[in-house]
Amino acid sequence: MSTNHPDPEATGADTPYLDFAGTTPYEDYVQADVLTHLQHLRSDDPGEMVFLVTTQVMELWFTVIVHEWETATRALREDRIPVARDALKRSLRELEALNESWRPLAGLTPAQFNSYRGSLGEGSGFQSAMYRRMEFLLGDKSASMLVPHRGAPRVHAELEKALGEPSLYDETLALLARRGYAVPESVTGRDLTQRYEPSPEVEAVWAEIYASDDQNDELVRLGELLTDVGELVWRWRNDHLVATRRAMGSKTGTGGSAGVAWLEKRATKNVFPELWTARSHV
Repeated sequence: MSTNHPDPEATGADTPYLDFAGTTPYEDYVQADVLTHLQHLRSDDPGEMVFLVTTQVMELWFTVIVHEWETATRALREDRIPVARDALKRSLRELEALNESWRPLAGLTPAQFNSYRGSLGEGSGFQSAMYRRMEFLLGDKSASMLVPHRGAPRVHAELEKALGEPSLYDETLALLARRGYAVPESVTGRDLTQRYEPSPEVEAVWAEIYASDDQNDELVRLGELLTDVGELVWRWRNDHLVATRRAMGSKTGTGGSAGVAWLEKRATKNVFPELWTARSHV
């Protein structure tokens, strides 16, 4: 029997139900108690909490975006372009939220970052398995990036599976080939475990699509959504570069990475390259 006694002034029909036998339905669904107790600080610096929570939030956004891009990839394989477009549109809003996650860290001074940097040990963002799955879905494949995860069988298996599967762009180009566009066999039949390399023939296909008289054509709109994705990924990489440069200059990154030098190299690469270069030929 409940021992809770409702407030006599708050017994209207709009009073929320407060008495549950166990945890609340909200807790059961969201697992908020788990999420808010995952922060195990390794220093006494008060700034470490925001760094850790922000990083965990980024991991959650990676997870959502991977879900959207996998949904879009399957839909393209099945010629369900509206479903793919909806997933890509959702991912744009999620990418914007992910990019905003840099804001709490963007103004760190070197001294503030150094106050808890040692707590990271050999940890580094490039070791993120979920971010790696994002990169694989964008066509940036690398078998060597599975090596850090050999000690986590489930994570390693998921990455290995993603390495051998078509990327979001692979399925887009396969769709164009089915529609009769001259995507070469060297592209559609490529080794999917390798990084995607730009193709002049694919560039010509996108130029042809973009030169269409019907700018509302579903392939033009699909190309523009992918371009939006590519632009936001580029912004993510640049925001990462700027935040790192402000916090640590050109020092070697955690985990033995090249730090700013490595991020600078990443920031120069376009996602879905022919969608950008084809515009010069329309």
